[in-house]
Amino acid sequence: MSELKVWWIPQIPGKPFEVPVRNLREAALLLNALANYDIFQFHNHIKPDYCNTGGLMVLEDGEWVDWYSEEGDDFDAYMESHPELTGTVGGEA
Repeated sequence: MSELKVWWIPQIPGKPFEVPVRNLREAALLLNALANYDIFQFHNHIKPDYCNTGGLMVLEDGEWVDWYSEEGDDFDAYMESHPELTGTVGGEA
């Protein structure tokens, strides 16, 4: 598998932070955890609002580019069509 990394911006505008991941399952778990953490903070009045974004990138020819499946799906669409990647851990946020 190619080199992968998750990127996340917890509040737009803002700089992304990036985390290397080993595979698509690890990327899905991390992106879901980050999104659920932002929802948890909002629902528990830790942050008054938020506008986040994130995604998965792959290293191709020495350059980081957005990851797309062989069918052309971005990672969000791919996760929706592959529920085995997003098995729920714990309860709802």
